[in-house]
Amino acid sequence: MRQPHLTSRLQGFGTTIFSTITALALDHDAVNLGQGFPDEDGPDEVLQAAVDAIRSGKNQYAPGIGIRTLRQAIAAHQQRFHGLTYDPDTEIVVTAGATEALAAAFLALCEVGDEVILFEPYYDCYRADVAMAGAVHRAVTLRAPDYRFDPDELAAAFTDKTRLLVLNSPHNPTGKVFDHDELALIARLCVEHDVVAVTDEVYEHLTFGVPHQSLATFLGMRERTVVISSAAKTFSVTGWKVGWLCAPPELAAAVLTSKQFLSFANATPFQHAVAVALGMDDHYFDEFRATYRSRRDLLCAGLTDVGFDVMEPDGTYFVTADIRPLGYEDGIEFCMDLPKSVGVAAVPNVVFYDDKVEGAPLVRFAFCKTDAVLDEGLRRLAAITPREGTA
Repeated sequence: MRQPHLTSRLQGFGTTIFSTITALALDHDAVNLGQGFPDEDGPDEVLQAAVDAIRSGKNQYAPGIGIRTLRQAIAAHQQRFHGLTYDPDTEIVVTAGATEALAAAFLALCEVGDEVILFEPYYDCYRADVAMAGAVHRAVTLRAPDYRFDPDELAAAFTDKTRLLVLNSPHNPTGKVFDHDELALIARLCVEHDVVAVTDEVYEHLTFGVPHQSLATFLGMRERTVVISSAAKTFSVTGWKVGWLCAPPELAAAVLTSKQFLSFANATPFQHAVAVALGMDDHYFDEFRATYRSRRDLLCAGLTDVGFDVMEPDGTYFVTADIRPLGYEDGIEFCMDLPKSVGVAAVPNVVFYDDKVEGAPLVRFAFCKTDAVLDEGLRRLAAITPREGTA
């Protein structure tokens, strides 16, 4: 429905699917396996660091670029885990979550009419950010079940109007982790066409046997990549909204110019706590990954037992399932009914696609929940009634 006061660039976006599904979950007391927020707090020492920062008076505006302690911790993190060196004073900007970093990047780097390449299914804010910047997106489809892209289709997406390519790996909603050959091709095309890459790496520490590689590590990409991540997923503090971007000085300065007029600064005590979090030892990151691998396996096995065709993810904390073996075709209809019919919430993947046929039968479940919550969700899902004509 058209909103009379909304700019034409944002007509049709409406309320995000996450808000809609979470509202349905609350209305029906459903197990929420839709929106990707953990039901456990982050590490005690990180939470205590936030309390200590508040109690010690670190409650006023941070510098617009972020506190130096956190910028130094981010630089150390990038070197430690990715072998990338960034100057904390000229190449790192702290943001109000990865969401602000993405919006600031699009607003700073796109002229009206520029084109932005997205891999679909794409996280919903990408398309909205492109629209707000006055740019146009071109989608390259990742096709189930392995979610690889057609190299020719990607090459054809580059035109003389292409300004940015957005890469989300590990990938939400599919759980795909782009491999070395795919990343090398993306890098080569970006260099050939003089295109800037914006990489959303918020699930960088959630991969299961498949290593995450940052696109910025590939030949010719360090100088043309805006690397974005956040504390939300890795440390289970989604409400803190502390993110960051790493980029060469000219790109970082451009994005900081737009970012300063969005939030200017945010979450000063939480910035101090995230600096502590990023310095945690390897044991934390290894245990974190192992915990989520176990939860992935639990949910995948349970969904398979219910009758879904499950696409096991290599990363993130989401599982995509095909509803057609249960006799259903329309993911939106399925997910809108699910909280009421069996008391579980999930997200229809079709909202992340331009190609509605490709996305129609696919549904996303989140496993960032305790084993007890996952078990209850699976128990309820077992009550789904397959439609006639299915085995």
